[in-house]
Amino acid sequence: MYDGAVKIIETCCDPVLVEPIDTAEAEELAGAFKLLADPVRLRILSLIANSTAGELCACELPDVLGRSQPTVSHHLSLLTDAGLLSREQRGKWAWFRVEPKRVAVLRDALELS
Repeated sequence: MYDGAVKIIETCCDPVLVEPIDTAEAEELAGAFKLLADPVRLRILSLIANSTAGELCACELPDVLGRSQPTVSHHLSLLTDAGLLSREQRGKWAWFRVEPKRVAVLRDALELS
């Protein structure tokens, strides 16, 4: 499991399948893709992105994912630290939204052109 902090490239780079990227870009993108290589984190991202309100409360995820609240919180923290999710505290619970510009960097890196 990947536990390192990842900072996704702020500006979009050239697609990796169209022309070679430099070492720094490759390392940053690899870290971000490594973060998303966990099925629970992919499901969290998908559930939030596809929620009708465009956001989900952290309280809803443990039952849906079949994981403990501390485990879900850990995954949410990693996704938030990477900039893929934004977090808003509302009373006792945190609400999460997908950061489309940050996710687009990853999508665009794999585009053929």
